[in-house]
Amino acid sequence: MFKKLLIAAGVVGAAVLIVRKIKQSSDERALWHEATTAPDLR
Repeated sequence: MFKKLLIAAGVVGAAVLIVRKIKQSSDERALWHEATTAPDLR
């Protein structure tokens, strides 16, 4: 029983880390896009 809970906690922890990494990568990509595109001066 304890072993299953430990494995489940590990899987959830890994999923959280993966989601954070994907969000961080997406945020950085959006920032670079904003920094490197020409301003809209309409």
